[in-house]
Amino acid sequence: MNIARIAFIESNTTGSGRLFARAAVGLGFKPMMVSAMPERYPYVEEDHLEVLRADTSDLPQLIAAFRERMAGQTIAGVMSSSDYFVAAAATVAAALGLPGPSPEAMCAVKDKFVQRTRLEAAGVPVPRYRYADAASQAVSAAETIGYPVVLKPCSGSGSYGVKLCATGPEVEAHAKTLLAITTNERGQPLPPRILVEELAVGPEYSMETFNTSVVGITAKHLGALPHFVEVGHDFPAELEKASHDALASMAVNALAALGLGWGPGHIEARITSSGPRIIEVNPRLAGGFIPELVRLALGIDLIALTVSAVVGKQPRLQRTANRHASIRFLLPPRAGKFTGIRGGEAASQLPGVQVSIYRKSGDQVQQQGDFRDRMGHVIAVGQTGSAARRAADAAHGHIKLLVQNENPHIKGMPLARPTRQSLQGSKAQ
Repeated sequence: MNIARIAFIESNTTGSGRLFARAAVGLGFKPMMVSAMPERYPYVEEDHLEVLRADTSDLPQLIAAFRERMAGQTIAGVMSSSDYFVAAAATVAAALGLPGPSPEAMCAVKDKFVQRTRLEAAGVPVPRYRYADAASQAVSAAETIGYPVVLKPCSGSGSYGVKLCATGPEVEAHAKTLLAITTNERGQPLPPRILVEELAVGPEYSMETFNTSVVGITAKHLGALPHFVEVGHDFPAELEKASHDALASMAVNALAALGLGWGPGHIEARITSSGPRIIEVNPRLAGGFIPELVRLALGIDLIALTVSAVVGKQPRLQRTANRHASIRFLLPPRAGKFTGIRGGEAASQLPGVQVSIYRKSGDQVQQQGDFRDRMGHVIAVGQTGSAARRAADAAHGHIKLLVQNENPHIKGMPLARPTRQSLQGSKAQ
């Protein structure tokens, strides 16, 4: 029996990649991992996924590999759960005549400078920004905008390389670091281009969208500066109606300005003293287990809806629950060797709490200032936002990650705890 395949071009290394494959099975399709290195994903072997080994960084070769496979099998849809490959998936889908978003829009939005210019031209409010391809240009841009500024690569994901800089020497040093990086974590070429931005001060949120509808808004918690590691989320955010409506309207306008509006979207913003500002538009589902929070809180399975969309079905956003869900990530207290945890059992016994650890004893861990620092999480579900937050914070407080400092001359950093208020204003309101 020739079961139609849904092809996943690479995947995210943590989070929901496995859930996408399982959703395909649940809808009656056979998941197929398309990867240059499928062994990168343990669940491929554990779940016995079909594999198409191909150079996913070479679009002509990738399309040719798909056409060859389609000679003997039916491929009903193509997608990726990885930020680095969503544009490639859209391009392949279009080449094969399969459903998907606009490849041009997907490619353009992945360039943060192009995204900024298009949003600004459409009147969607964004922080002040400048482009730089040299350290001296970055310093000049920072002086024009005014300190402190945020530096980030024009291409990237998961807060990779994003840093707050308060002085010219800090800008120059970090700009040189970013410009010296020639490939991203997936080995893809990384253009030597930087975005220098005004720091938007205020609480941070993300709007989770599907097609052109706002499914809900997430309140975000960030770790200590100068990095912007997301250490927790609360869904749905508890907002006054005026703030909720302003964020939702801005999200819809941003999608229109960028030629998006097919399938899932994740739009980050802050509410500043001058009103809301778009921080970033991502043409994909949120990371950080936010889709799981949405499912637990509202009963809306964004992963299943996305898989349905890539095979041409018209999914319905039907809310079946009215709860709240919170997540807190577990970050290492220092770099070194992970030897285990304390308090996991006490945390997991709290009502409505789930505990998950991504690392195993003996793993080497680093502190890199982005999503790669996450070693696990706790999720709590409650009938109210305050109940979910309290349970998540309590569970997080029970757990201690044990990391052996293998270099006694390096002082470990304290375990970053999610806070409800900081300079970024990352508090649930």
